[in-house]
Amino acid sequence: MNATPSPPYPFRSSFLQEAWARGFIHQCTDYQALDNVLHTHKDAKAYIGFDATADSLHVGSLTPLMMLRLFQKHGHQPIIVMGGGTSLIGDPSGKDTTRALLDKNTIHKNSQAIQTLFDKIQCAPKAPNAFQSFNNATWLEPLALIPFLRDIGRHLSVNRMLNADSVRLRLEREQHLSFLEFNYMVLQAYDFLVMAQQHACYIQMGGSDQWGNITTGIELARKKTSLPPLYGLTMPLLTTAQGAKMGKTAQGAIWLHADKTSVWDYWQFWRNCRDDDVRRCLLLFTDIDVDTIHALTDHAGEKLNDAKKALADATTQLLHGADAARDARKSADATFEKHHIGHHLPLTTLTQQELEHGLPLIDVLMTSALCQSRSDAKRLIAQQAIKINRQTITDEHMTLSLQHFDTDKQCILSKGKKHHRRITYTP
Repeated sequence: MNATPSPPYPFRSSFLQEAWARGFIHQCTDYQALDNVLHTHKDAKAYIGFDATADSLHVGSLTPLMMLRLFQKHGHQPIIVMGGGTSLIGDPSGKDTTRALLDKNTIHKNSQAIQTLFDKIQCAPKAPNAFQSFNNATWLEPLALIPFLRDIGRHLSVNRMLNADSVRLRLEREQHLSFLEFNYMVLQAYDFLVMAQQHACYIQMGGSDQWGNITTGIELARKKTSLPPLYGLTMPLLTTAQGAKMGKTAQGAIWLHADKTSVWDYWQFWRNCRDDDVRRCLLLFTDIDVDTIHALTDHAGEKLNDAKKALADATTQLLHGADAARDARKSADATFEKHHIGHHLPLTTLTQQELEHGLPLIDVLMTSALCQSRSDAKRLIAQQAIKINRQTITDEHMTLSLQHFDTDKQCILSKGKKHHRRITYTP
């Protein structure tokens, strides 16, 4: 395991000390000045923006959420800015094509759904420094174009904006970048100005792909007002040791809402973490202290399994509660170690009448979300990756019937070694 590099400056702020030790920090506009602010002002404010492009956040959003949680832990005031206004445009950062435009009603519903995650993530929802939340639609939607261009636009350099990664990479690849998307940076910069002027929030945090947006806001505030200095702090984007985006699987994104990714699948995602990623994930996504994490992960091979289970337990408990984490762990033990049918495996319910006639296995694979398409199911059967009650299936025309179920009306349907579904039926 690689040792954590030394910080660029001996931090006095307890937040920066722990954030650095856990690997949260990628870039900062001024380490020493920000450290002084956080050390001197024990209740400093910092915000992160979240656009409402879906009705849940996924694992890729956990890093900024955990950064806010850590900020709160050290006594500071975390703030969330919901992008009710910026979601109408769409952030071009990290995208090769224009995002689909969403209507206001969809964005509002998405925002309400995402909001429920914040109470779960924060470490003290009833504390004086509990998460605060604002919606940038309240100040962006009333803007009038001509006054905005005269008052704000004249302070922003197009030359500087063209050098931001979100713009430059699109242009270098000769990919379409609409004028609408180009203005996303302008509105995010204006968000920072509003947060500083109206809420005395002088720190913006975000993923490393937001660096250009954050620094544009700092430059705008410097030219426009006599505010105190503004600071930007970014986190590394969540990738595996191989450089792939973490949080994506063959079944799609790992969502933070249980109705989109089941507790079992969420627990399993972390349990199946690659060896090279275990320490980093424990540092970023759990409250386990740093020394304990290093002791847990100072192994290789199968000896890392205890660390992976600790990671799965802690991440699941944080988001879904202790009972859900314990149930997922029990089901995993029953399924993988005792070879039983774990009671808390994701459940698919069929009818007795369907099974009396025999249901095509391919249909059941799709109904249970183990496969995304018929061709996917046929391919996996041909590869001998599908099992019923741990017996390999080789016939794509096979049907599932009552004979496959035990006396408790249950059977287990598996894809590979890690993906399982409990199948039952009703009269």
